[in-house]
Amino acid sequence: MEVGAAAEAEPLLPPRTWRAGRGLWRAGGGGARSATEDGTGADNDLYINQAIVFIEDAIQYRSINHRVDSKSLWLYRWYYSRTCQWILSLTITIILALAFLEKPSSLTITSDVRYRLPAWNPPCGLTESIELLCFLVFMVDVSVKSYLIGWEEFWKNKWLVAYILTLIVSLTDWIVSLSFFCTENVRIRRILRPFFLLQNSSMMKKTLKSINSTLPEMASVVLLLAVHLSLFTMFAMLLFARTKDGQQDKEWVGYFRNLPDSLTSLLVLLTTANNPDVMIPAYSMNRAYSIFFILFTVLGNLFLMNLLTAIIYNQFRGYLLKSVQSSLFRRRLGIRAAFEVLSSLREAPANAQQSYVSTGALLRVLQKVEMDSRCKQAIMRSLKMCSCDQLSAAQFQKLFEELDKDAIKQHPPSPEYQSRFMQKMQFACGHPYFGYLGNVVALANIVSICVVLVMDADKQPSERDDFFLGAINCFFILYYLLEMLLKILAMGLKRYLSYPSNRFDGLLTVILLVLEIATFAVYGFPHRGWRPEFMGLLSLWDMVRLVNMFIVFRFLRIIPNMKFMALVVTTLLDLVKNLRAFAGILLVVFYAFAITGIMLFKGVVVPLGNTSAVNTTYGNGTLQCGTYEQLEYWPNNFDDFAAAVVTLWDVMVVNNWQVFLEAFSRYSSPWAKIYFVTWWLISSVIWVNLFVALLLENFIHKWDRRCHREPLSDIEYQRTVELMFRDVLEEPTEEELMEKLHQHPHLQLCR
Repeated sequence: MEVGAAAEAEPLLPPRTWRAGRGLWRAGGGGARSATEDGTGADNDLYINQAIVFIEDAIQYRSINHRVDSKSLWLYRWYYSRTCQWILSLTITIILALAFLEKPSSLTITSDVRYRLPAWNPPCGLTESIELLCFLVFMVDVSVKSYLIGWEEFWKNKWLVAYILTLIVSLTDWIVSLSFFCTENVRIRRILRPFFLLQNSSMMKKTLKSINSTLPEMASVVLLLAVHLSLFTMFAMLLFARTKDGQQDKEWVGYFRNLPDSLTSLLVLLTTANNPDVMIPAYSMNRAYSIFFILFTVLGNLFLMNLLTAIIYNQFRGYLLKSVQSSLFRRRLGIRAAFEVLSSLREAPANAQQSYVSTGALLRVLQKVEMDSRCKQAIMRSLKMCSCDQLSAAQFQKLFEELDKDAIKQHPPSPEYQSRFMQKMQFACGHPYFGYLGNVVALANIVSICVVLVMDADKQPSERDDFFLGAINCFFILYYLLEMLLKILAMGLKRYLSYPSNRFDGLLTVILLVLEIATFAVYGFPHRGWRPEFMGLLSLWDMVRLVNMFIVFRFLRIIPNMKFMALVVTTLLDLVKNLRAFAGILLVVFYAFAITGIMLFKGVVVPLGNTSAVNTTYGNGTLQCGTYEQLEYWPNNFDDFAAAVVTLWDVMVVNNWQVFLEAFSRYSSPWAKIYFVTWWLISSVIWVNLFVALLLENFIHKWDRRCHREPLSDIEYQRTVELMFRDVLEEPTEEELMEKLHQHPHLQLCR
């Protein structure tokens, strides 16, 4: 069968031949041949490959609106293979990491402007060559994507159009850089780099769409905050106006001298970063002034900011639910498309009034589909248990509901011993009380370490006697080793290693044992006055401290035994797994703001001893308390990418962020405040509240499941964002699925 000539609209069924009772047809690709001439071979192979790709699309929640001829299917599977996706991910990582190497380079020990040595900067053309290779990979990526969905669909896809425009702008800026021999300060393509990460993640796109849909509701509260801030600013300027008495003008001089200073002071107070400093000058004159500041904080911080959190949680959860609902629809659509393709095989009866798929055809497809082995085995088991040779659409769809279930991990069985003594040992060491005993011993170890640390806190290293601490560490480590060996004996090595807590426990026990043996080999066994001179790579005190750090870390083993604490920790772990989209968006914003900050503020902060420093006056040559210089915030600057990221993090935390506002406004321009306030709004107000919303949703879902499910000791459940909302998602109807299939740009259905 000729498939290359009909790439634009590859059909499902033989050329222009009606299947009785099916209502499916396809437009011929090359020369029109009869269904008999086509035979079952070429057609059936095409249908099998189409079904494989559609099922893989369903597994990954991908759109099925792509070309489905043989060559395109091969290219499609090659593009989404692990190797190609790994190369694409590596390319994105490399182009983002270039910011650490490019001028200004971050390859210095410290970012402190007083002590930083000149950094090594790569010669012109080195990083640009790496960048060009990355651009070539991206051009191949966008070309393959555009071809697979078809040019008509390409112009409807805003992300791909933006991808092309980003590459054009980046390549143009790259050429300009080389023409200026890499001496220009503004490089637009650096700000655009995070787009490559954003467009490659479907979940990040959905999250960004959800955030964009939530913005109108957030804007109403932000506008209310702005009104609140403006009104209180007016009141403050009237309340703390300048007077003839210089003693009473401290509030005016320090915080409310003019409109920008007044707005900044109250904006910072909204985050409580300058509380109670901003209130003290006026409060020291008259206690009634405290009412103004308390009222501003209560209305702004306690009411409006928390109202913003509630709105973001409510609206974002709704939009995220819609996004996950669309993912479910994609999965159901992919499975239904696979059914329609397989029902076109010659194995199904031609005069059937309803479409069916043979179990043999589905088994052939499952053998080639790349999917989780657990799901594949479960579907095959259900298929073999089915007594019928033909599957209806409902039966076919039900088989693949295995994809929606919790990922379940069952632990291997314990070994069976014949000896009566070994059976008793297995029972004793496998009993929960044996684990409780280990927790008590670990707690005793922590308490003993705390006692020794408190006793030796004020002693010089030469005055310490490490005998007691060394002896108790030796005793506890031997117990941990014995406990690990007994657990392996009771549970068997495979079952022991199947529990993450045991792997964590065992790894730390082995590390502690190795460190203890190394300590004895270098410094001998503990004895009175055990204070040898420095030998080897680490001193004795350093070795003992390292051992104690691992022991303290090992105490986390008690978490699985405390149900509520285990619930909190599993919620956090699930959150980390599901946080990739949120973390990716934060990375995109961090990256763009860091590059922008370098363009705006690179080199503006200079040490006070430098003659080129900005003219800053201090009384009697002393530094004013609470300023950038007095607090020695010199490492926080925008002189390189790594320093810029840390500075943005410090501002996002909002502790003392008014110091950065004041310093960079003084060193560069008063307009610098706009940059920092914008960053605070995006990072601290919007993103942190989104994080809180996801944390609440995850915890509430975990709590509800804990209340309705009995704990099973040998089964572990793993959740994803899609499964979080599984109980409230609506199944698409058959009419909706068929209507969507009829709109497929490369398939034609008449049923």
